[in-house]
Amino acid sequence: MPLVVMDYVWTQTETTLYINVPLKGTNAGKVDIVCTDDYLKVHFPPYLFEAFLFEPVDDDRIAVRVANGCAVITLPKRTNKVWKHLMISTDNKEKMEIRQGALLKYHEKLSSESRNKAAKQQEENKYALETVIKLEKEERDSIQKIKDAEQEKTTQELAAWHFRQQQKAEQDVQLKLQNQKAKARQETERQKCGPPNQEKMKLDQGSNSNAKSKKAQHELPPPRLSGNIQVTFTPRIFPTPLRESRLPEEEEWLRKQAETRRKVNVDVGELKDLKEEERNPYWLKDKGDKCFATGDFLGAVNAYSLAIRVMGKIPALHSNRAACHLKLRNFHKAIEDSSQALDLLTPPVPANAAARVRAFVRRGSAFCELQAYPEGLQDFLAALKIDPNNEALLVDTQRIRDIIQGSAVNPPSETE
Repeated sequence: MPLVVMDYVWTQTETTLYINVPLKGTNAGKVDIVCTDDYLKVHFPPYLFEAFLFEPVDDDRIAVRVANGCAVITLPKRTNKVWKHLMISTDNKEKMEIRQGALLKYHEKLSSESRNKAAKQQEENKYALETVIKLEKEERDSIQKIKDAEQEKTTQELAAWHFRQQQKAEQDVQLKLQNQKAKARQETERQKCGPPNQEKMKLDQGSNSNAKSKKAQHELPPPRLSGNIQVTFTPRIFPTPLRESRLPEEEEWLRKQAETRRKVNVDVGELKDLKEEERNPYWLKDKGDKCFATGDFLGAVNAYSLAIRVMGKIPALHSNRAACHLKLRNFHKAIEDSSQALDLLTPPVPANAAARVRAFVRRGSAFCELQAYPEGLQDFLAALKIDPNNEALLVDTQRIRDIIQGSAVNPPSETE
């Protein structure tokens, strides 16, 4: 049965109602809040706060803020006036009807919001798809235009090249005809004039070859201009190029490396006098285990505390220090260390089941020593859920139930 929260605070104006519910150290992620126009529920195990409102409120404008260990609910009133009471006075049957109706209304509202969200998401996806199709069509049209322009340009260049080749062929034919005519004329003159005309013919041939070489040199294109292209690269810690990197994974790796370096180098001024093995958290854990086994609980606490300062992410250090605090009757510190160990033992897997059982039992034992039996029962039930065949857990859990019901007086001891 949940524990009812009675130490809440409420204030009001003519238009708005404010309710402040203390969360008693509960994490904000474990708080369940349900608000309708006539019903309010704040559930954070093992505590429960319910309010059957005096008058209806505007549930569409309800605001909830969880901060600084409190849940602040802002409820706008439908009618602007000051309420005489926060809750209505009625019997349990009517409260049950109001609760069931409010929960049904709340679930219908959630379903409606889910359907609206899905419809909106579908519309957005449809619009995004239409936009992508439109952009792709525009891109294809642009590429096709570029292709058509390039094809037309290539066709014109090819036609111009064919025209130049045709002109060059015609010029070569005319030049060949002229050479043949010149040769025939020279041959005729040589036959008429005799051998002296041979030198003249050679000179004519030399002048024709020089003319051809000059023409060929004139048609050569000019040389290309030279230049330098500057190439720069993005500075990187990893050897792989940026295009092949996985940026989120690399940032997570760098963050973990920096955190590890900070923890290893913590309090260098205080740890510089220690030996190298005394800076090893696992060596310190073994040292604390030996002290605990010999009954030196204070020495074990010191060893575990130094190991936690060096590397605080090892769950066994917090859990073992909680066991030492139980032996020393430092129950509040035992609760803190057990809670820290449970936070580190995530996600819950079979490999850490035994460690989670020990942490739950140690925190539950500390609660029971402080006579906070409902909280202790919650922890023992959580341990029993993980290890249901543990007979010692069954006995201690039944003993706590008997204490709560008033039929037993001795609290349970820590189960190893």
